[in-house]
Amino acid sequence: MTELPSDASGQTFSWPEGARLALSIVVNVEEGAERSVADGDSGPEPVDELGIALKGEVRNFSNESNYHYGIQRGAPRVLDMLRLYGVPATFTCAALSLERAPQLARQIVDEGHEICAHGWRWTYQHRMSEEDEREFIAKASDSILNSCGQRPEGWLSRYLTSANTARLLAEAGFSYHMDDYSDDKPFWQRQGDRSILVLPYAVDTNDMKLWTTPAYSPSDWLQYAVDTFDCLYEEGRTQPRMMSLGLHLRVIGRPGRIGALKQFLEHVRSQQAVWLARRIDIARWWSEHHPSSN
Repeated sequence: MTELPSDASGQTFSWPEGARLALSIVVNVEEGAERSVADGDSGPEPVDELGIALKGEVRNFSNESNYHYGIQRGAPRVLDMLRLYGVPATFTCAALSLERAPQLARQIVDEGHEICAHGWRWTYQHRMSEEDEREFIAKASDSILNSCGQRPEGWLSRYLTSANTARLLAEAGFSYHMDDYSDDKPFWQRQGDRSILVLPYAVDTNDMKLWTTPAYSPSDWLQYAVDTFDCLYEEGRTQPRMMSLGLHLRVIGRPGRIGALKQFLEHVRSQQAVWLARRIDIARWWSEHHPSSN
């Protein structure tokens, strides 16, 4: 195994088999767990590819069907692409999504991917009381255990978190969380009387831009993802680097977008020193080789 030079802190780093870069593909499964008047919410889900933010107790049947497309057609395309290129991925799943799509839950597990918790429902935690958030985390974990036969070891919130989130995750026994965007490598975070590993996420390489920015094309997303990969791969010659690529079933799983993922994976596979890893694999490896000093 090739050792990489140390950084300013004096630590030394090396990925398995001398890889320069750890690449983590993250597939978000939120469909069926978004806001809906049918589920008792005060209004429909505002994240809508058409950009129509309805207010009040109005069911947005069109947007609901767009989310359902992710389960019905997007998921098979994404899973096929991961299988084709031999990529193990981390599926960050809202627990209710898996309850409502049990066949998808089984397939994700059967194909060797990781299930990471993405909340009980796809909703924000920042306004929850400490007790409500603790219950929310436990409910998500219990539900995923029931759907998948194993508890999740990682967590990704829907962007906005509370001051208690990381501590509650550590207390609940989670190995890592992804609610951070501050680095290109893992690091430890002290929470109360214990530490939790942070595996930073990235929003700039996330395919959600294809929904939220109409002028942003699949070719734009592909070029940005390739440029990010190339930069981190080069930096990985001398320092530890990890890249996150965030995907959504209802976004990248569309016929006109899935080709961009294919081209990106072809580019990745053209390089030799890349560790394609699930988030949990990165967490376990880092914990073993660079344990918390706390």
